[in-house]
Amino acid sequence: MALTLAPLLRDARIDLGDAIVIRHAYVPLHEDTGSRGLNPNSTDAEILAYTRNQGVTGFPAAPPRLWVVFIKEGGGEARLWSVLENRGEVSNDGVRREFDLVETDMMADLHGRLVIQWSAPRRWWMNAAPASLNAVTGIADAEPIPFPGFDELILSHEDLQAVMREPRYASWRTALGAVKGVYLITDTRDGRQYVGKADGADTLRGRWAAYAANGHGGNRDLRGLDASSFRFSVLRVFDPATPEGVINTAESHYKRALDTRTHGLNAN
Repeated sequence: MALTLAPLLRDARIDLGDAIVIRHAYVPLHEDTGSRGLNPNSTDAEILAYTRNQGVTGFPAAPPRLWVVFIKEGGGEARLWSVLENRGEVSNDGVRREFDLVETDMMADLHGRLVIQWSAPRRWWMNAAPASLNAVTGIADAEPIPFPGFDELILSHEDLQAVMREPRYASWRTALGAVKGVYLITDTRDGRQYVGKADGADTLRGRWAAYAANGHGGNRDLRGLDASSFRFSVLRVFDPATPEGVINTAESHYKRALDTRTHGLNAN
């Protein structure tokens, strides 16, 4: 049985009764106003501005809250651009209407990746219920995200789980797996901090994978805390050949410098 758009919309918690699906085509100019249309080089800001501006005729009088926007491709296909929230009409001159639209994070992991077959070639928008029956023809691999460097690395627990799981973060896992080091976990609810280390047989990747899996990484000081409020960063990295004693000394230094034994989460 072919995959359709329906389960992807449901997974994103998009109510089919409160959404429309739009397919933009590349059009040099609006026929009724002569204003600029879309082209293959249109920016996200230009696509958003284009979507905000609709005609008085040929569009729902009271469009729903969510607009799932695709861009037309060859062969009757369309690629997901974004999911927008409609916050209402802000102007209407009798010819064109402008809406207050904002981007949401719904289906964000599929932006630019999800391709469907558009089943109604003469229509550029459909209510979500019939549109949900459109067949999915492809989901492209996610674009790799470049590793920002250890000095720029600040991750929430949710971010850390994504780094350890998703293909687009492969270079991040490679970098973390190539070093040992001293790291910092901050509980953003109260500001308390925990200094830890990856040494011995462990790399930063191995150590942080444990935190991604259960939140506490086996540290008794962190058990019972809500890992969703944790923020992970790197204090210092070491070559894997660095003697364990050197890493221990660095860890002790940061515990003293940040006072994490008295006012933080380190018990020793």
